[in-house]
Amino acid sequence: MAKVRKAVFPVAGFGTRFLPATKAMPKELLPIIDKPLIQYAAEEAVAAGIDTLIFITGRNKRAVEDHFDNNQELEMILRIKGKDEQADMVRNILPEGVECIFVRQPEQLGLGHAISCAQRAVGNEAFAVLLADDFLTYRGTGVTADLVRGYEKSGKMQLSVIEVNGPEISQYGVVVPNSEGKGILGLVEKPLFHEAPSNLASIGRYILTPDIFDALRDQNPGSGGEIQLADAINQKAIQNLVEIVELDGDRFDCGSVHGYLDAILHVAKHRFLTT
Repeated sequence: MAKVRKAVFPVAGFGTRFLPATKAMPKELLPIIDKPLIQYAAEEAVAAGIDTLIFITGRNKRAVEDHFDNNQELEMILRIKGKDEQADMVRNILPEGVECIFVRQPEQLGLGHAISCAQRAVGNEAFAVLLADDFLTYRGTGVTADLVRGYEKSGKMQLSVIEVNGPEISQYGVVVPNSEGKGILGLVEKPLFHEAPSNLASIGRYILTPDIFDALRDQNPGSGGEIQLADAINQKAIQNLVEIVELDGDRFDCGSVHGYLDAILHVAKHRFLTT
C-alpha cells in the first residue's frame, strides 16, 4: 500500500468571527504565542511523514504563501545584526524536501468543495486533510500520524473523533457507530441534539482515499447550502470504508474567539509555567 505523502489544508475562509483582525490577514496566521495556527498544522503533517502540502486558498490569502516562502531580505538583516538563531528559524519554517502547492478556490461553496479543488494536485493517492483552526495537542508523534497508521493497516478512510456530551454535539458531524466500535455506519452533519446518533464528533483531521472526489462531485448541497465533506464521507461509511481514531490529546476550536484564547492560555501554561 502506498504511503500517505500529501496533505490538504483548506484556508480560504473569511474568518468573520475575528474581524477586523482578519480583514487583511488570514485567520490561519493568527498566532498561538509566537507561531501561527497553520504552521502547527503543517508541522503535524510533516511529523506524520508527509512531504507535499497543498493549500486551498482564496482571495487575500497570499500571506499564507508568503509565510512558507523564503524571505531572504529578513534573513539577511537578522544575520547582519547577529541574530543567527532567529535567522535560522525564518529559514527553516519547513524542513528540506517538503513542497508547498497553492490552489485557488474561486468561490467558497463549503469544505467539500474546497477539498475537491485539490483533486489534480492529489492525484490517485490517499491524502490527509488538516483544518488549521482545530488546534490539537497530542501524545506520541501526532494526530495525523495516528490516522496514517490506521489507514496503513486497513486501507480505509480515517476520521479523528472526540467525545462531546451535551447540546454542543449539534455543531459537529456525528458518527453513527457500528457494533465493533472502530468502523462506522455513517456520519450525520450537525444533527439536532436529541437526534444525535452518538456522542462521537468528527474533528478537523482526516485521511481520505481518492474515491472521495467522485462522491464530492455527485454531492448535492447540504447543511448551509454548501457541499459538505461529511455527506460524502457518509456515503463511504455506508459502504464500510471508514474508520475512526479517538483523539489522544486536547482540542481547541480556534475558529471561535473563546477557543482561540483557551489555546493560547494552554500553550502559555505549559511553556512558561512548567519551566
